[in-house]
Formats: sequence, structure tokens, C-alpha cells
Amino acid sequence: MKKWLFALIAVPALLVGCGDKEEPKTLKEPEMPAMLNVDILTPKEVAINEPIELAAHVVQGGENIDDAIVEFEVWESGKRDEGQMIDGTLEKDGVYKATITFDHDSVYYMFAHTTANGIHNMPKQQITAGTPDMTQIVPEDEKANNNMMEHGNGTSDGAEQDDDEKNEKNHH
Repeated sequence: MKKWLFALIAVPALLVGCGDKEEPKTLKEPEMPAMLNVDILTPKEVAINEPIELAAHVVQGGENIDDAIVEFEVWESGKRDEGQMIDGTLEKDGVYKATITFDHDSVYYMFAHTTANGIHNMPKQQITAGTPDMTQIVPEDEKANNNMMEHGNGTSDGAEQDDDEKNEKNHH
């Protein structure tokens, strides 16, 4: 019986002794990637019935990003559900472009959906084509747009933009 008692005490003691392994001295924190900056280069006022370049410059950590996925979502004011997605193509030095032609006077909106290195940013810009009758333009539902933008990350800069426009473009 003493042998059984000794075995019941000795075996767990030996197992506990085997469990003392040295743990790593320091655990490295995963590095957070730099913010993804997307600057829209498309003019805010364009002519109708002429090809328009939709363009965005993508930078991360001060470096041009030439392997991003850029899709331009464009729709006429009040007709978001009729919008279209146009793939952006890398031109050079982090600048992606696509072409569209607006066939009538109106206000249009564009998101530059941009994904690079696991980060998504989607700045928005209003584009006025021709000379639309502003009394006929349906205002965008800012609350709905802000809710949509919450899934993006990153920022965009632009010296000529006011704070409200920057807030609309810069969403995290």
C-alpha cells in the first residue's frame, strides 16, 4: 500500500517538474501597417459627352503602392442602386485610372474602393457634370453614406479640401 501511495505522489510530482519550460523572454508585438492614403485626382467639375479619367493615387508609409486593387464606384445623385463598378488600372507610381463618360448634366458621386496590404480605404468625391439644375438634384443621404464608410481604413489628404470633405473622405 505504501508503494501505491508513493506512486500516487511521485508520478504527479515528476510530471509537474517536466512542465517547467523556459518561456520566451519577450514577445514581439505585431506591427501595425501604415495607413493607406488614397488621394482622388479626378476633377470635381467635368464636361458631358467627353471621356473623363477617374484617378486615385495610392500611398502607404510614404511609398507608392503599385499592387493595390482599385475599383471606382460611380452613380448619379439619387440613383445609387444604378451605379457601376469600374476597375482601376495602374498607370504608374501608385496612380490608378479608369475612364467614364457622363452623357447628361447631373451630379455624380464616386467611391475609390482601394485595398492594399490588408487595408481598405474608400474616399468619396462629388463630380458635377455639365451644368445641372441643382433644384432637381437629390441630396445624398449622409447618414447612409457614413454607415457604409465605417468599414474602411485609412486616410486621404488634400490641401484644398475643407474639414467636412476630409471627414467624408477619411474614414476608419
